[in-house]
Amino acid sequence: MSAAGTPARGLRLTWVQPEDLLPHELAASRDEGRDVTALADRWTATGGDVTAPVSGASPVPAPPELRALAVDLLDAADALPGPDGADEPGDLDAVRKTWPSAWDLPTTVERDRLHGAWLGRAAGCLLGKPVEKIPRHGIREILSATGRWPLRDWFTARGLPADVAARWPWNRRSAPTSLAENIAGMPEDDDLNFALLALRVLETHGPGFTSADVAQAWLDWLPAGRVFTAERVAYRNLLLGLTPPETARRHNPFREWIGAQIRTDVYGWTNPGRPDRAAEAAWRDAAVSHVRAGAYGAIWVAALAAAAPVAADVDAVLDAGEKVLPPDSRFTAAVREARALGAGGDDWERIVDALYARHGHLHWVHVRNNAALVAAALAYGRGDLERSICAVVAGGWDTDSNGATVGAVTGALTGAARLPGRWVAPLRNRLASSIAGFDGIGFDELADRTLTLAHGNRA
Repeated sequence: MSAAGTPARGLRLTWVQPEDLLPHELAASRDEGRDVTALADRWTATGGDVTAPVSGASPVPAPPELRALAVDLLDAADALPGPDGADEPGDLDAVRKTWPSAWDLPTTVERDRLHGAWLGRAAGCLLGKPVEKIPRHGIREILSATGRWPLRDWFTARGLPADVAARWPWNRRSAPTSLAENIAGMPEDDDLNFALLALRVLETHGPGFTSADVAQAWLDWLPAGRVFTAERVAYRNLLLGLTPPETARRHNPFREWIGAQIRTDVYGWTNPGRPDRAAEAAWRDAAVSHVRAGAYGAIWVAALAAAAPVAADVDAVLDAGEKVLPPDSRFTAAVREARALGAGGDDWERIVDALYARHGHLHWVHVRNNAALVAAALAYGRGDLERSICAVVAGGWDTDSNGATVGAVTGALTGAARLPGRWVAPLRNRLASSIAGFDGIGFDELADRTLTLAHGNRA
């Protein structure tokens, strides 16, 4: 209470308040094929809004009785039978049954390609940072207003008309460090923080780390304010005393969103030529916060990352990624369809139109739509970093995360020595991070440490 006896203005935390989680849970359950009509009716009958807040928090706190009802309804949703998962298995043993018994990829990796993977991940992420949360048509309007469409360079506020800037404001946290006029090294981002954390987990616990090791690493090294959506829910669940995999399941409507997909590149880079080992490690990491498609995104990216530093072309990389996926899942279908679209023509806007027609109903941080966009951009970009990251960022949705994933793959295919200077030089071989011991680290050192782990994992 304030000194005057009136309620003090409280924090509006994103991604954790029951009244904000419930509308997302209703959407998630419907997407999984569960009937939540009765829960939705109870919610709306007492004044609840079923419209999910796009940025994670509604503007006004719910009254105590409505918040209490939201908790009860979240409990009820958790208790509903899960989706019938023959096509979308929820455990690693079932997923692993369809994997090849052997892989036809080289297992010897060059430092230059691991260095390129780190640099590409940073460049792609940095390109997408200022326009995160801006929809695709807003990104195009920004670029068109300054004569820079199609996207081929860093975003800039120079010459941007005031009305366009007001209509499509840059990402508040990112604009001061990610526009062409102010880039001075790679700023902090969760897409890089999680890569650093995976590196530390491997250096601390080795390749046999557990989900509990990942959870403990979060608590020890990852500030709670630097995690979002499913990771924030899982972090809360850890503090409530839950352990993986329950941390991924309690009151977590974001369980099939993109979060785990952005965490697993390092598991691939340290298992070159072995997508199976990379995917197994990624699944253990993903289990802290995600299930089913959320975990499929994690193993898919890990497999891409295992192939990219040793493969000859992007098709071999995409083949490796698809081989670790449940063959009949919706996630796999989305990736395959998008890959075919990307490879089938040079009209990127028409390709993205098709993806939005198929997946545009999903939240901009869901995993299926974003994975589809990544697959399409990789196929369309044909291994070229600039063509690929510019395509995926212009496509909208989770711009920085998708840029990071596409940049990592194409950077690894290319190698650091051959990456275009205008995408690498602004990084200044410096990465900011809130994870202790990593702030200001150079990408060259990260390449060295990744190579050491890769050598240690060779059979």
